[in-house]
Amino acid sequence: METFFQQIINGLVLGSMYALVALGYTMVYGIINLINFAHGEVLMFGAMISWMVVTAMAESGLPGWTLMLISLVCSIVVCSVMNFSIEKLAYRPLRNAPRLAPLITAMGMSLLLQTLAMIIWKPNPKPYPNLLPTEPIDLGGPVISVTQCLILGLTVCILAALMYLVNRTKLGRAMRATAENPRVAALMGVKPDLVISATFVIGATLAAVAGIMWAANYGTVQHTMGFLPGLKAFTAAVLGGIGNLGGAVVGGLLLGLVEALGAGYLGQLTGGVLGSHYADIFAFVALILVLTLRPQGLLGERVADRA
Repeated sequence: METFFQQIINGLVLGSMYALVALGYTMVYGIINLINFAHGEVLMFGAMISWMVVTAMAESGLPGWTLMLISLVCSIVVCSVMNFSIEKLAYRPLRNAPRLAPLITAMGMSLLLQTLAMIIWKPNPKPYPNLLPTEPIDLGGPVISVTQCLILGLTVCILAALMYLVNRTKLGRAMRATAENPRVAALMGVKPDLVISATFVIGATLAAVAGIMWAANYGTVQHTMGFLPGLKAFTAAVLGGIGNLGGAVVGGLLLGLVEALGAGYLGQLTGGVLGSHYADIFAFVALILVLTLRPQGLLGERVADRA
């Protein structure tokens, strides 16, 4: 039973990181019906920028919390500028093109960012320093780290902030109007281009936070680290109902739980044939099942109010 609860904790933490990335996917899709497959690489850039800042300031004597906060600000700024530029240069000219064109462009942008990161930081993995206390918190058998508590808390706070932004602010109303009909929204005084750029910046912020949390939790960074989390976060967004903020979080948490429980019990269930390193198959089996049985996702795709 102790193993079960430990895997539940691990799954919630993993699912929270998927949810942070899935929120970025679902916001962009909700506005312009685009799957930004370069989003995982934005996560990677956030982690790499954070590693670079933390490494450069390692001898400053500042507390780990302060170093993480400084690196987070730097990562958010760089990722926001990068995602803003990607939208303006790569996606905006193709906004009225056939839907296959921006999809292929997004895949090409993903490969471009990976290659750029490999050139800048070299391909070898790099250790991410422990900035927070490493002493685990005992929960009466299962344990949880300070980093994992931070991940769970950030996910809850970010979701609450996004729900408030979308439902209670002027920008949120503009997002909902643009999602429903950008031409009519423009006639009502909304600037769709500005709204779309703001959405990409918000998505980049979420990816930067997720990248740093991923690096802090697993202790390593490299130029390919964003591909698999990005793909699984897309799966989580589809699972919950792409275009639905709550669905992205539900999908991320469910996917994390399934993956963690599978990793803990897969070996026993298959008599040792499949070990925990095969846990990645659950994400893609879940994607196939959802697309086959309930393509609109568990909570349903938001069509007229997708933002």
